[in-house]
Amino acid sequence: MSNEPIIRVRNLHKWYSGVHALKGVDLDFHRGETVGLVGDNGAGKSTLINILSGTQAPTEGEIFFEGKKVRFKGPADAMEAGIETIYQYNSMVPTMSIARNMFIGREPLKWSVGGIGILDTKKMAAESVQAIADVDLHLRSPDALVGELSGGQRQGVAIARAMHFKSKVMILDEPTNHLAVKETQKVLGFVKSLKELGIPGIFISHNIHHVMECSDRIVAMARGEVVLDKRVDDTSMDEILDVL
Repeated sequence: MSNEPIIRVRNLHKWYSGVHALKGVDLDFHRGETVGLVGDNGAGKSTLINILSGTQAPTEGEIFFEGKKVRFKGPADAMEAGIETIYQYNSMVPTMSIARNMFIGREPLKWSVGGIGILDTKKMAAESVQAIADVDLHLRSPDALVGELSGGQRQGVAIARAMHFKSKVMILDEPTNHLAVKETQKVLGFVKSLKELGIPGIFISHNIHHVMECSDRIVAMARGEVVLDKRVDDTSMDEILDVL
């Protein structure tokens, strides 16, 4: 396995009309590890993730993905490269089925002319069932509406979708927010399983206990800068809280 980081961020700056949201951030994200990203509101976490996921562009600085310099023009570019972002309010359509949501924007067609054709619903259903089983999520039917699922189940479907499409990096932005204890534990189990599957993860949470439980490395941000970057075994809750 290459020692080259899958993502390298160098001298990243972001300005918002006079507000310096990121101030020269340098970070490496390696294969086979989950990085916990922590910090208070306004620390720069969301700005960094928005840039990596293609929803915003940096004002200055460089991003390298798999050794090549990249500049994502939008979320579709990041997804095509292999970066999948799962938000606390994920972008699923409640009135559509699990299968349709699994394949949204990537629908398989039985045949097409100029990109327009008939959906291959059997393939979508079969692959959805398998993808959901792969993350140990047990749902009654791929035809069930996403709006009928609990918050933890929705996050499970989003993670199953990312894994099914062979994402190279998974960004999880506050995936346990507003979930009950049992559902939170299920989502944390999904996060822990990323390492077993060889998928690098970036796990953002205000809950430092969750981050410490799931991550190999902790990166803390404050006032737009990285103020701590250590292996979990080499730091402590107190040290992290002291720098925030």
